[in-house]
Amino acid sequence: MIACILIPGFELRAALRARPGLALRPAALAPVPGTEQLLGPVTAAAEAAGIRPGMRLGEALATCPSLVLVDPDPVGVEREWEGILLRLEDAGFSVEPEGPGCLYLDTRGVERLYGGVEKTLKRAVTGIGTAWDARAGAAMTRFTALAAATIARPGQIVQVDEARTHEFLAPLSLDLVPLPAERQAELRELGIRRLGDLAGLPEPAVRNRLGADGREAWRLARGGHGAPVMPRTPPLQLVETIRFPEAVGNELTLRRALQILVEGLLGREEREGRPPRKLALTARLASGGSWRRTVTLREPSAEVAHLRSALWPKLSELPSPIVALRLEVVELATSVGWQLELVTAEGAARRARLSEGIRQARASAGPGAVCTVVEVAPWSRIPESRSLLVPRED
Repeated sequence: MIACILIPGFELRAALRARPGLALRPAALAPVPGTEQLLGPVTAAAEAAGIRPGMRLGEALATCPSLVLVDPDPVGVEREWEGILLRLEDAGFSVEPEGPGCLYLDTRGVERLYGGVEKTLKRAVTGIGTAWDARAGAAMTRFTALAAATIARPGQIVQVDEARTHEFLAPLSLDLVPLPAERQAELRELGIRRLGDLAGLPEPAVRNRLGADGREAWRLARGGHGAPVMPRTPPLQLVETIRFPEAVGNELTLRRALQILVEGLLGREEREGRPPRKLALTARLASGGSWRRTVTLREPSAEVAHLRSALWPKLSELPSPIVALRLEVVELATSVGWQLELVTAEGAARRARLSEGIRQARASAGPGAVCTVVEVAPWSRIPESRSLLVPRED
């Protein structure tokens, strides 16, 4: 079976690890500087006071003057999330992280080890830790497992049999399907508020009214498809860090620190001569919280000047002085160089550039960023049924 584990408000929970006393007070994750002033996840006390995620900052402070704003901590979120994933992998699970606070597991490989699906998921929830209030759901499809985990209580495991999938999904809210807000509002105006209402409509009518998004939502409302869990590749451990004795914000010091980090990273033996393709630059802010930016190189490079020029513009986005700076390799190129040919075959250079562009897009946006159109029913009168998008295999 496919299992989904959810930790609601993970970003806020991770930021509160250093300030556990705020978990019992009205608190919310503050907006990221430079973005729209909307609140992130909130605590239970804040929710009881009328504060909800996505509320505007001014409205929230007027509703609850005692609301505590917690600075975002992307570095802490990454550290805590990586720790959870490593604990699950050490226990034998194949993990596919969807994002901080949401992951999928394939239980088939460990069901016999732990004695069934329920005991397997109990082992996974226990391995995550009781402080996170994780909840789990298991079903034959990913969407049904996600829906089961959404309605579960902290520490609870909801298992859905394949025969009861439609019965289970029918009374759930339409908010579970990934439809734009305007489409959600359009369906509610038509009296469609539950997944069962959407699943009961004829597919051609949904497709004609809502297009491809509506068709996918209709499929999910009927249980979705059984896409397999794709386990992640082991993370790299190539990190260089500089800690400053006092807060630093001047350009000269930051440039010198970045130079030292790049040189130290390129000198690591674990790199095995392969050039970095994607890097992450993180900083601990003197005012509290953290800052993180990623850089995907157009061409993998192990030249200090190239990496420095690619990373330096990101440092200009720092919102305040910092006390620590860290450079991490997220992905390395697969080769250490290029083998030259005496006579290049026709089209080889174009194919090489295309393959390199595909690898760059995958490194930046994920494995499903580049797809190929495959015809499956060219005779169909319905355009959406004639072909499918499948991930490119280059």
